[in-house]
Amino acid sequence: MEVLLAGYNVDRELLASLPPADREAATPETLSAAYARISRDPRPVPELRAEARGDVVRARRSNEQIVFGFGHASVAEHAVFNFDILGVSRLAIEALEATRFGSYTEKSQRYILLERDCIVPEEWRAAGLEEPLRELLARQQEGYRRAYEALAARHARREPERWAATQGRRALEGAAKEDARYFLGLATTGQLGATFNARALEATIGRLAADPLAEARELARRLYALAAGVAPSLVRHVEPTAHRRDATRALAPWAAPMPASPVPAAEATPVTLIRSSPDAETELAAALIHGCGGRSWEEALAAAGRMPAAERERVLAESLRRMSPHETPPRAFELPDFTFELTVSASCFAQLKRHRPATLLAQPYDPRLGATEPPAFAETGLTGAYAEIRRQAESLAERIRDAAPAAAAYALTNGHRRRVLFKANARELYHFARLRLDAHAQWDIRGLAGEMLRLARERMPLVMQLAAGKDRFAQTRRDLDMDG
Repeated sequence: MEVLLAGYNVDRELLASLPPADREAATPETLSAAYARISRDPRPVPELRAEARGDVVRARRSNEQIVFGFGHASVAEHAVFNFDILGVSRLAIEALEATRFGSYTEKSQRYILLERDCIVPEEWRAAGLEEPLRELLARQQEGYRRAYEALAARHARREPERWAATQGRRALEGAAKEDARYFLGLATTGQLGATFNARALEATIGRLAADPLAEARELARRLYALAAGVAPSLVRHVEPTAHRRDATRALAPWAAPMPASPVPAAEATPVTLIRSSPDAETELAAALIHGCGGRSWEEALAAAGRMPAAERERVLAESLRRMSPHETPPRAFELPDFTFELTVSASCFAQLKRHRPATLLAQPYDPRLGATEPPAFAETGLTGAYAEIRRQAESLAERIRDAAPAAAAYALTNGHRRRVLFKANARELYHFARLRLDAHAQWDIRGLAGEMLRLARERMPLVMQLAAGKDRFAQTRRDLDMDG
């Protein structure tokens, strides 16, 4: 056996210091071109890579023929790009991160005290509403600062000893920031590092190019210009197709709310389990047996169906017994799945969207669904100010809704809500529970996760028996008598 490190991410500024010939050869296109030839060329891979580096023009022609001529797009996945993205709104970040096969690390509104950073979108300027939006954003930011100060003072009064310790104070200041951010609007800017392979990047640029937000379309243009300058043979088809641009709009006539909807915010159900796999525990037991080899699916399913309930319970428990808090259940747990309808705040959605293996279908933000208010606001006297900021945001959003409906959300706050369909298999829900039921998770998504997992356990108690936050994992094992 021989394993070689063929390449790794290198900082662009370091590449810029190379001689011009070496800089051109450093394009990730050469890796794609070399790996594309493995299936038909018997030479060792290092030789193929050396040849591609020695003739970049030929490597690019090869990529174009293989990726776009023959349609072997997976070759483009060997080329990887890292982007620094700054000064982009929370709304546009949501559009970008809808790509499943990207990697993202964002500036966190939970841990960083934000400055007065925001954008005025093109649509608002075109509608003659730039100044009203700027005034609203300034009031949102002022509300955020005042809320942070009031919440930090509350934590200092309630937990003086913890506040006096460096680590404790940092944690309490973080709690104040994560609640204060509900005042902020979705026009607030952030920054992130994003990583894509070339195939995912091309799809992302094409999707953003068809987005109704001008900011998202501008982001697409900039991503393409940078990628095409480095790897023109791998990122090409990025035009906004009619399918991407018009399909949702064509369905709009069927999407108008029913006369009796929406449900008043006070009566809205934040979590509804609308569908789950039938007979999931029997099928999971069959899949676990099938994975051990020797039986067809029909034989394994019949065996699982004949099992007494206690024996089936032992099979599922045995599949989980040795799992640590940092491991996932067996892949067979991907067979049972759940579909939820969720009503979530923008703050909660920012965390929910990180679970990209799940299917996430989001409606636009809708002020008629109300807004989520941090519990600490009542004690600190912030409820009235928060309600007024929301009222102003909703009033201004309504002024642009006819001209640019997608851009109306820029005015809304992190507390405003949207409906989401969230489909995940049991294995992914285990991962979701580890992160979002943990004591360190933010309260908004922790409450959402708690209700989701409660409903999932009701439907599939044996499948979901060990789904818990990291902090409760060991105790859950003991409660299930799995330590023996």
